[in-house]
Amino acid sequence: MRRIVLYTITSLDGAVDDPTRAFPPDVDPDKPQPPTFDDDLIALEAELIGTQDAVLLGRHMYDEWSRYWPTSDEQPFADFINGVKKYVVTSSPLTAGWGDAEAVSGPLADVVRDLKAAPGGDIGVHGSIELAQSLLAEGLVDELHLAVAPVIDPQGRRLFERGTDLQRLALVSATPTLSGALWLVYRPVAQ
Repeated sequence: MRRIVLYTITSLDGAVDDPTRAFPPDVDPDKPQPPTFDDDLIALEAELIGTQDAVLLGRHMYDEWSRYWPTSDEQPFADFINGVKKYVVTSSPLTAGWGDAEAVSGPLADVVRDLKAAPGGDIGVHGSIELAQSLLAEGLVDELHLAVAPVIDPQGRRLFERGTDLQRLALVSATPTLSGALWLVYRPVAQ
């Protein structure tokens, strides 16, 4: 059966709104350096997306990304996200065309159940913070990957701010990177 694999970039204190605050894309080489999305993180991301043949996106993320990624050369993610099957959780028709995209609606647990029952690889959840929060709150995530930047960011939403119940996770791996980031992988513990 397919798995729902959530991946996000976060600060140490859980800020997830703007990854460029944690890993700025452009830095001045003559000034002290902020953390960068280093080669280790790129390799880990490539390994992760290599297992996915579909993504589940929220409507706002779909609309934003459909304007950005088709012309981006940020690899390996650009080729992946432009070519992968996209399921967009929305109650209205998609207005922007972007590759192989399909609107899905209904109770989130039903949408996830139907997608997981179909043949294929893992289903990734990238960005889409409101969707990610809902999936986590409903216990629908099979694996959680966090690229944790070595920064504290008091601004923005937190990935786990919607949780209402205690959820136990098992650490699968923790990989430090050259920039001082951590790639953490967790799976829910059956309760």
